[in-house]
Amino acid sequence: MPGQRGGPVAPGTLDELVREARRRWASGVAVVTTREEAGFRGATVSAFVVVSLDPPRLLVCLDNEARMSALVPEVGAFAVSILDTAQEFLAERFAGRAPLPDARLTGIPHRLTASGCPLLVGALAGFDCRVAATHDGGDHLIVVGDILAAMAGDEGDDPLITYGGGYRTLEPA
Repeated sequence: MPGQRGGPVAPGTLDELVREARRRWASGVAVVTTREEAGFRGATVSAFVVVSLDPPRLLVCLDNEARMSALVPEVGAFAVSILDTAQEFLAERFAGRAPLPDARLTGIPHRLTASGCPLLVGALAGFDCRVAATHDGGDHLIVVGDILAAMAGDEGDDPLITYGGGYRTLEPA
């Protein structure tokens, strides 16, 4: 039964159970970037998925309280960099948890896409996107992007994974 763990849900605990259940879903980690007058800005996301190949389309979810949720629709373009395990520090930085939290790309190697948004150097893969639609997702903004270009990185093959509230790596088969 939804919202239960071995019995009825006590009032006020569904939120905690949803958080706990969500942590049981292994997910890759990506950084969404865009441009602004002062330069570039990024945010770490784990809610990212390619939703269509024809037309090529993906979605990301951005925290409503973060600057990116207003900036991406305003700019109309964004890029997604899928992180390698060696880039855990970038995940922390763009999530605002690193020793030097900085949502700007100050000192971070990147290259620009055709839309003018940065992709992080060393990422496993990247996507250049134009905003196709936005949707209310509760405490997040769901951004659907038309994929303008996709890139597979030359470096590494070890994706940064989040599971159980922490970062993980894949074991070779």
